[in-house]
Amino acid sequence: MKTVKSTLPGPDTIHREILSNGITILTRSNFNSPSVAVSGYFDAGALFDPDEKLGLADFVTSALMRGTKKHNFDEIYNILESVGASLGFSTGVHRSGFNGRSLAEELPLLLSLLSEALTQPTFPKTEMEKLRAQILTGLAINAEDTSEMASQAFDKILYKNHPYSRPDEGTTETVKRITRDDLVKFHREHYGPRGMVIAIVGAVEAEEAVRQVERALGGWQVKGQKEPPPIPDVKPLKKTITKHHRIAGKSQSDIVIGTNGPKRKDPEYMSAALGNNVLGQFGMMGRIGDSVREKAGLAYYAYSSLNAGIGPGSWEVSAGVNPSNVRKASDLIVDELKRFVDEGVTEDELADSKANFIGRLPLSLESNKGVAGALLNIERHDLGLDYYLRYADLVNEVTRGDVLNAARKYIDPARLAIAVAGP
Repeated sequence: MKTVKSTLPGPDTIHREILSNGITILTRSNFNSPSVAVSGYFDAGALFDPDEKLGLADFVTSALMRGTKKHNFDEIYNILESVGASLGFSTGVHRSGFNGRSLAEELPLLLSLLSEALTQPTFPKTEMEKLRAQILTGLAINAEDTSEMASQAFDKILYKNHPYSRPDEGTTETVKRITRDDLVKFHREHYGPRGMVIAIVGAVEAEEAVRQVERALGGWQVKGQKEPPPIPDVKPLKKTITKHHRIAGKSQSDIVIGTNGPKRKDPEYMSAALGNNVLGQFGMMGRIGDSVREKAGLAYYAYSSLNAGIGPGSWEVSAGVNPSNVRKASDLIVDELKRFVDEGVTEDELADSKANFIGRLPLSLESNKGVAGALLNIERHDLGLDYYLRYADLVNEVTRGDVLNAARKYIDPARLAIAVAGP
């Protein structure tokens, strides 16, 4: 299996620099495009939310561009639209993030607005109430979404008494409790340069990109920026636990069945990822899709996913079915998990999975945004600047035995979390 290593990001094409205030900058030049992508993250995720005010971190990030000390909500978006640029923020469990895009000559403007939003938000009361109404509307829509509710129910089983069991966006009750003072306090305590990473990819030299970030954010200093809380381990399930979240009047039920999975840095990760591709991703959603959807005709969709990050991961199978087929589909999924743990994967299946992993990597790096995301990935998980040059070798060295061992380490068909949402 061949790959053109010279086209992949590596130590020779990635520039990494840390500013005096702690911000890490990763850049890669690409003059084949007139634009630049700016992506990054910072230590202000939902882990910091108090239980009684879940959704606070998400509320804050959603409010950052609703007004700053220099510009109001309309002015910010008019400035971006006038130069064809974009900028937005999002919240995750551990960290919050941002993504922006502009022509290369507008990079100073984009970074200036990014700096304003991060360092000088004003949280205007009128805009905050509009935003709260939007968030509450979104939560009401989610409450009627069988897929979303099944996912939340699954997390509550698998991550019982763990921070991962909490919804990032909060609940109707907790969002209603959040005050403007809460937003200001959260921003003051958790926003700062320590832990921030910015990736810039596109038509700009590395040294110039660093100078631009230094100019926009190099002077940002925050005393007493709080450290992220430690992440506890997850207690493994002792038996299969099933929960059914009732939503009346629905013509579809959604199922999530699974268990704990590896962290991204665990040695079994690549073996588990290749195995999961066979189980429920490759082709028509792998064995799960073939068995549950194509052959049995029991599901509108069916696939498996491996969710591996900084903390304890999950390995799960999701399916959308007619409510009358919940039991049959669930039993068939469990049967496939048993087969996966008993037999592992075939040589042909593993070879196809490897070819798929190696072949799709260059495709994921075709855009500046894709490369920026890749740079953040290697920084977030400390994979090394040469990770993508080593990637094909890391994939190819996985054996059938490695996949089987990973499956047996994490999947016990007698100890599963099974969540269903529907009528």
